[in-house]
Amino acid sequence: MKEDFFKYQAQTTPHPLAMSISHAEGSYIYDTNQKAYLDFVAGVSACSLGHKHPKVVEAIKAQLDKYLHVMVYGEYIQEPAVELSKLLAAHLPKNLEKTYLTNSGTEAIEGALKLAKRVTGRSEIVAAHHAYHGNTMGSMSVMGYEERKRVFRPLVPDVRFIQFNNEEELSKITHKTAAVILETIQGGAGFILPLDNYLEKVRKRCDDVGALLILDEIQPGFGRTGKLFGFEHYNCIPDILVTGKGLGGGMPIGAFTSSTTFMNALQDAPKLGHITTFGGHPVIAAAALATVKEITESNLIKETLEKEQLIREHLQHELITEIRGQGLMLAAITPSADVTNEVILKCQDEGLILFWLLFEPCAIRITPPLTISKAEIIKGCKIITQVLDSISA
Repeated sequence: MKEDFFKYQAQTTPHPLAMSISHAEGSYIYDTNQKAYLDFVAGVSACSLGHKHPKVVEAIKAQLDKYLHVMVYGEYIQEPAVELSKLLAAHLPKNLEKTYLTNSGTEAIEGALKLAKRVTGRSEIVAAHHAYHGNTMGSMSVMGYEERKRVFRPLVPDVRFIQFNNEEELSKITHKTAAVILETIQGGAGFILPLDNYLEKVRKRCDDVGALLILDEIQPGFGRTGKLFGFEHYNCIPDILVTGKGLGGGMPIGAFTSSTTFMNALQDAPKLGHITTFGGHPVIAAAALATVKEITESNLIKETLEKEQLIREHLQHELITEIRGQGLMLAAITPSADVTNEVILKCQDEGLILFWLLFEPCAIRITPPLTISKAEIIKGCKIITQVLDSISA
C-alpha cells in the first residue's frame, strides 16, 4: 500500500507522514498495525465531533437510503440542504440569512470574493499579510505569503495587503475597495488573535468607505473558539461569512452566507453568477446538519473553554515559549522549527498526532475534536511534555 501511495497518488510535500490508516473512532486513529493514535489535530480542525460520531454516521446512512446527487446546486429542493441553511440562519445575525453551500472552504472563498465584486461594482480586494484562505487561484491571490504563490503568478489582480492588527494601515481600505477579507483568527500565521478591538475598527472603516467585510471562519467556526463563531468574541458582524472544515463533521463542505439582498445578486445579470455541481450534496448536507445540531444542542461549546484551560495547565514546559489561540484552536510555540519538527514526529511515534501550521515554523498545532475527553487531553499533554523532556535532556 505504501509503495502504491507514492507511485499512484499525487503528493503535496516531499515527505508526507505516510501513516497507513485502518480505521478511526472517537478521538483515535488506528493504523494498519492496529496501533492507536490520540488525535490532537482532528483532520486540521475538520472533525469537530471526532471520528465516526454516531449521529453523523446515522444521518449519512439515512440519507444514503433516500437519494444521492440528483441535480446541480440550487435547482431542486433537497431537504438536507434546506434544513442546514435554515439552521445556520437561526444561529447567525439577521443580516446573515442566506447560505450558498459549496464543496470546500476555498470554493466558498471564491464565491464570497465574486459576490463582493458583484454587489459593490468594485474590483479591489484588501487582504492580510500571512493570511491563508485556500489554494485555488482566487484564494491564493488573497494569500499573504509570496513564497507560496510566486511560481503560480499571474494571479487575480487588484489585491492589496495590510498587516493584521495594525490599525494604522486601515487607511489602505478606500472607496475603491470591494471587500476586506480577513480570518477572524489568523490560522496559518500562528493562531493570531485580533487585538485592541481590531475587527471593530476594520468594520467601521468598511462602513465608512462602502466596502464589504468578509470574515473567514473556516477554522474558528462551529464551537472551536468557545462560541459557535469566532466573530462573536469581537463585536464584529461581517457582510459575508465563510465557513467550512468543522461544519461537515468529517465530510467535505464549505459555505458562504450573506443577506438575501446580496446573495440574490448571483441569480441574475448574469444568471448563474456562481455555480457548482456537487455543492449542497444531500449526504454531506445531512452530515453537516447533524454536526451543527449536536454542537449547538450539547455542552460542547461551553466545555471548549474548560478544555483550553486544561491544555494550558498541563502544557507548561521550558521549551514551550507561548500558547497562542483560543478554545481548542491552539498553537504551542517552541524556540525553533527544529524543536517543533522533532516534537511532532516523536509524538507520532508515541501515539499522539500533532501537526504544523503553514507560515509559523515554530508552531505545534493543537486542534483536537471538540468531543475529546479531559482524560484524553491530559494524556496527550503528558506525551508532549515527556517528548520535550527528552529533547531538552
